[in-house]
Amino acid sequence: MAPEQITLYTAKICPYAQRTEIALAEVGAVFKRCEIDLVNKPEWYAPKVNPASKVPAIAYGGPDVAPENASPDSVKLAESLVLVEFIADLYPSSILPADPVLRAKARFFIEVITSKFTSHWMKFASGNPEVTHTTLLNGVDAIQDILPDGAQYAIGDQYSIADIALTPFWARLNVLLQKGIGGYKDEDRKSLLKALEDPKYAKFNGYVQRLLERQSFKSTFHQDIVEAVFTRRFGLAK
Repeated sequence: MAPEQITLYTAKICPYAQRTEIALAEVGAVFKRCEIDLVNKPEWYAPKVNPASKVPAIAYGGPDVAPENASPDSVKLAESLVLVEFIADLYPSSILPADPVLRAKARFFIEVITSKFTSHWMKFASGNPEVTHTTLLNGVDAIQDILPDGAQYAIGDQYSIADIALTPFWARLNVLLQKGIGGYKDEDRKSLLKALEDPKYAKFNGYVQRLLERQSFKSTFHQDIVEAVFTRRFGLAK
């Protein structure tokens, strides 16, 4: 049975929302896209779509209506990793293998990046003294340790939800580091970039480069907006 209609509520600046956009691009889904201004959220968004007033969210099924008129007959779903798996279930074996072992490995990879990397990157970007370049480097070590040897992606040669979970966060950190944008000390930035040049990180560097080369990432990443918003928020590293 073909999937029902999908309306995605998203924001170009948000890495969590980009996870969902990458997943939809990977499976070739047809959907309506509704950009939500996270600074001035529309009054209808929380009561009609997501009571938590966060992105991403999906309205699934129901009548074909404008995004701002989300029907009570559509199912409202939220949280990026929930949505990525939902999309994987709508399009079986596309971004989540059928093999239970590989599915478990994908979810374990996501647990590792959540606890070791994605929970720290924004603290680093904002200049929180609790998180230094060493913290992020420890996260890189943890990710590299579970990357399979000789494979393209997190659980093998099939691109999966595990890769989608990491990509938007690494992409944003990479832009901030390369442009010197953030509340961190510039010394910390240079130390992290220098450390990542070590040949021992060749497997990690090759892996994230492949992530950034995916068309699904390129078509859903808006570097100009990331640079502008983070520069306004944090300025340049000092």
